[in-house]
Amino acid sequence: MTAKTRSRRIRDQRKHLRAMGILLIVMAVFCVTAIGSLQLKQKNQTYQNREAALEKQIADETERSKEIEDLETYTKTKKYVEDVAKEKLGLVYEDEILFKASGK
Repeated sequence: MTAKTRSRRIRDQRKHLRAMGILLIVMAVFCVTAIGSLQLKQKNQTYQNREAALEKQIADETERSKEIEDLETYTKTKKYVEDVAKEKLGLVYEDEILFKASGK
């Protein structure tokens, strides 16, 4: 072999090695990107599930808050005072008649 042919072959081998090196780097970047993408999708799904649970909890607490406000409004009425006096204390109005069921 002549010196020109040998140097040409060495140049060609170096070109192939560079091309393979570049290809390996591109494949590595692709793999890292794909794995990162999958991890982000999993995190996103987890966050979406958590968001849905928190939204449901907010709705439940809003409903509970409404019930508490209604109860607060009811406790400020005369009807509430009468109901408590009848149930807990057994009080009645003067003109009211009570009937008790006989225990047979």
